Amino acid sequence: AAGMPAAASAPVAAAAPRQLLKNLDFRKGPNGEGRVVVDLPNSQVAVDVRQQGNKILVDFMKTGLPEALRRRLDVTDFGTPVSQVTTVAQGDGVHMTIEANGLWEQSVYQSESQLVVDVKPIKEDPNKLTQGTQGYRGEKLSFNFQNVDVRAALQAIADISGLNIITSDSVSGSLTLRLKEVPWDQALDVVLQAKGLDMRKNGNVLWIAPKEEMLAKEKLELEQRAQIADLEPLRSEIFQLNYQKVEAFRTVFGLDASGASQANAPGRVLSKRGSAVIDPRTNQLFVTDIASKLEDIRKLIAKTDVASKQVLIEARLVEASDSFSRNLGAKLGFADLRTLRGGDTGYSINGGNTRVAIGGNLTGIGQVTGQTPDTGDGYTNSTIVNLPAASIGTIPPTTLAFSLFSAAANRFLNLELSALEADGKGKIISSPRVVTADKMPAIIEQGIELPYQVATSSGATSITFKKANLRMEVTPQITPDGNVVLDVEVNKDSKGDETRAGFAINSQHVKTNVMVENGGTVVLGGIYQQSEHDTETKVPLFGDLPVVGHLFKTTGRSNDKTELLVFITPKIVTERAPAR
Repeated sequence: AAGMPAAASAPVAAAAPRQLLKNLDFRKGPNGEGRVVVDLPNSQVAVDVRQQGNKILVDFMKTGLPEALRRRLDVTDFGTPVSQVTTVAQGDGVHMTIEANGLWEQSVYQSESQLVVDVKPIKEDPNKLTQGTQGYRGEKLSFNFQNVDVRAALQAIADISGLNIITSDSVSGSLTLRLKEVPWDQALDVVLQAKGLDMRKNGNVLWIAPKEEMLAKEKLELEQRAQIADLEPLRSEIFQLNYQKVEAFRTVFGLDASGASQANAPGRVLSKRGSAVIDPRTNQLFVTDIASKLEDIRKLIAKTDVASKQVLIEARLVEASDSFSRNLGAKLGFADLRTLRGGDTGYSINGGNTRVAIGGNLTGIGQVTGQTPDTGDGYTNSTIVNLPAASIGTIPPTTLAFSLFSAAANRFLNLELSALEADGKGKIISSPRVVTADKMPAIIEQGIELPYQVATSSGATSITFKKANLRMEVTPQITPDGNVVLDVEVNKDSKGDETRAGFAINSQHVKTNVMVENGGTVVLGGIYQQSEHDTETKVPLFGDLPVVGHLFKTTGRSNDKTELLVFITPKIVTERAPAR
């Protein structure tokens, strides 16, 4: 092919230093094309591109190559027609060789200082006159035929295209044709459509005949092949399966549940004389059929008997808690022990003989005033207000007591203050992980079984167990573009409070279907809970007094926060190369 200059060459003085290529990169295009991207030092660099066999040669004039870009890129794994890109310094320029495989076509374009070479794959159609993706590409011609014979028109097209054309004897008639600057392959299609003809291409030879004749000939060939298959000798072959189970081929071979072969079974790939036997113990297939069918089965097994990709699924359950509690309370008491330690009992009302006594309760007052018999320690029961701070869990509150009494130690005013505060933070991380094959469910769980009493129909009781587990069940599906679809269910159960029937179970559960990129992490869901409680117990009226009212009441305050987040990360397990 002729050289294709991608940019004009600018005059450069001989003594001027050479400019260097900035970067070289390879990418896969959206349609499967291989794309070589070269960053030039400027837009004036002269570039020559030409095709030589299965290679594309690119020369950059008067340009240097940095040491970091002197390399060979093996890009076979990208799945494009390009297999290698080699860049070397050559003379006063740079020489690049792009090696490609299969059928392909190239396109080169330059935008500012960036040169792009696209190598596009071509899907071959054996009946297409010119292979490519750009439609008609033949050499352009102009015809002006008046009532010309069809054979003569086809011969004129053959002379221009260089193809060998064989015309059936049944091709006849004439036509009027006027074409101007039309590709020769398009002109041929116009002639065929106008006269109801069709063609078959074999290498550089075209066979042209009426469509009915061509279809009849192909039908006859198929019937002859079927007759040959009926007479072709049978062969037997054993196929060893490595990954698939032989039971999966039961339908393919038309076998019923007993293993008998059914000649007319739908989906059967064997010929009507073929038979097959499956051996689940050795995972082998025993097939008897003609050679062509055995080859088809061999190709089928090669495509289907492959190892399934595996996925590592890791879940992370992060549970954070923050709790705060504060309880305040007081005990207020008064004792009058003048009857025990001297002095008049009680207090005088209006200076008369009537007196009043104050105590914690009727029993205490009775003991103080001598109305009830002495009961030892009963004399110290002088509490008027008994509202201490409540315990938090099993921890009792801290107390501080005061006592104000007379010089004779026969009258007392007692005060006890109690307070307790608790502040707690916690974080629990659970991380189950499991590896499973593509589209195969996997389960992993860990936990305990809690006993429960259950009444039977006879009235007796029996013990049963219920699981409180961390459990993950997941089924991955790898998509063609490398993402992972997960059907996942996560349970996090824990032992709760004890009841008469047994322990309660605290349950946290999420079930969803989500798509995640390979190696990416997604939050499946979360639960946030906040519980606030303010309690106050007081003596009416007295508890509402400013300042001193705190001696006649107890207060409690709690604020608990919990948050649960569930993360999941799938990773496709990379296939390892076999050991040598």
